[in-house]
Amino acid sequence: VKLMKLTYPAIFYPWEKGNGYTVEVPDLPGCVTEGDTLAEAILMGIDAASGWVLSELEEGKQVPEASEAKDIRQERDGFVNVLALDMDSYTEKYGGKAIRKNLTIPAWLNTFGEEHDLNFSKVLQDALSKIFEKYNEIDGNYQLNEKTVEKIFSAAEISEEEYLNTD
Repeated sequence: VKLMKLTYPAIFYPWEKGNGYTVEVPDLPGCVTEGDTLAEAILMGIDAASGWVLSELEEGKQVPEASEAKDIRQERDGFVNVLALDMDSYTEKYGGKAIRKNLTIPAWLNTFGEEHDLNFSKVLQDALSKIFEKYNEIDGNYQLNEKTVEKIFSAAEISEEEYLNTD
């Protein structure tokens, strides 16, 4: 599943003692971390911001827009640097919050699946992942509307009526 690549400006505040830095990501409320060196602080900032974004996505929330780095103001001595988040890799490694869904399928399809030892959850996840990939290729802003849904199913060569409850 292709999610996204994101960038967020972060403020790096040097520690008063030692070589470390505290890292704040103003666009992601409460996203603060630190590292003993600048390299570690950058990596920790990327990890903290990626975790923050993944949590929001798994809860179905909208990811905040990133501010322009030039618009970020630090409170004390520090500097602004942009963190590059690879949400594809991060989600593959750390994602996986599972949501239980109850669904109905025809009896003959259930029989077929059981006879062939199909993992119904995996089949559904794979199908939804393909639809999500097509959606992301077409319109990656995660806001479905009728026109986008039509494009998704057309690109995925899937009949919309087969997958959407249109009752």
